[in-house]
Amino acid sequence: MKVHLKKLKDQVMVITGASSGIGLTTARMAAERGARLVVAARNEDALRQFCDEVRNRGGEAFHVVADVSNQQDLRRVASEAQQRFGGFDTWVNNAGVSIYGKLMDVSADDAHRLFETNFWGLVHGSRIAVEHLQQKGGAVINVGSVVSDVAVPLQGFYSASKHAVKGFTDALRMELEEAGTPISVTLIKPAAIDTPYTQNAKNLMKDEPSHVAPVYAPEVVAEAILHAAENPVRDLVAGGGAKLLSAMGKYTPRLTDKFMEKVMIGGTHSGRLTSRPKEGGLYRPNVGGKERGDYAGHVMESSAYTRASLHPMLAGMLGIGATFALATLVRRSRA
Repeated sequence: MKVHLKKLKDQVMVITGASSGIGLTTARMAAERGARLVVAARNEDALRQFCDEVRNRGGEAFHVVADVSNQQDLRRVASEAQQRFGGFDTWVNNAGVSIYGKLMDVSADDAHRLFETNFWGLVHGSRIAVEHLQQKGGAVINVGSVVSDVAVPLQGFYSASKHAVKGFTDALRMELEEAGTPISVTLIKPAAIDTPYTQNAKNLMKDEPSHVAPVYAPEVVAEAILHAAENPVRDLVAGGGAKLLSAMGKYTPRLTDKFMEKVMIGGTHSGRLTSRPKEGGLYRPNVGGKERGDYAGHVMESSAYTRASLHPMLAGMLGIGATFALATLVRRSRA
């Protein structure tokens, strides 16, 4: 059965993790394009502020305070969409959190909590969305990460959770497609994004964590999400740097290991002593209401690769270019 998705102006969208970062940016852009919204997160003040903002501009948005690790919370989100709008057309699983530190230093309780949010929260949301959409059709959009292709040291459990997200999302897509269910299932794989991500992470290091360049604006991811809400697509990479890293991991895995050891471990340490509570947002709401984070370096406000990937012909041309760049890198590493 062919999947038909509505234009954003005709859609009701559910977005989890909408109190900051990618979720908040996506919600704002969706509202500007006419979508009606149900937004969910743990930070009620940030959600309320966003919904007031949308309504003041003539839009429609409602919030539900929810912890995605709790199935009943997510069922309340679906019920709110049903009560307010008669249902929803797109469900975006975006909520997530990280832990910075060596794998051997992370407690089992913290690792379980991360998986409850990043993996099980997404599983709960996807299953609830499918229950609702399996007859009328729509889109399930799961925000994963490039680290589902290439693991990042000092964020090992986050990387593992995103590997799990990719496996679940791909299997769900195939099962629904084989059954003829009219639901589009998309995996979004962002690069490093300038959001409060590092501030909301639990930090076991002595200094503040930092992204490693290239770092992109959250609007790059939001554009990919909103494209997938209107166009059935298997997956989208947000940020050309992520695409190159994925290609490196696929074609030169051992070289990529060495690159990650040399560049990522040192680059993750900012050198700025940390003074904030180390728990971040792992167990309770933390930074809310902000789209951007505290990354001190250059932030790429757009991605030529991601823009082109929304148009298959241009994406093919850029893919050839990326392959050539990777081949050059491999040759130089062997010289």
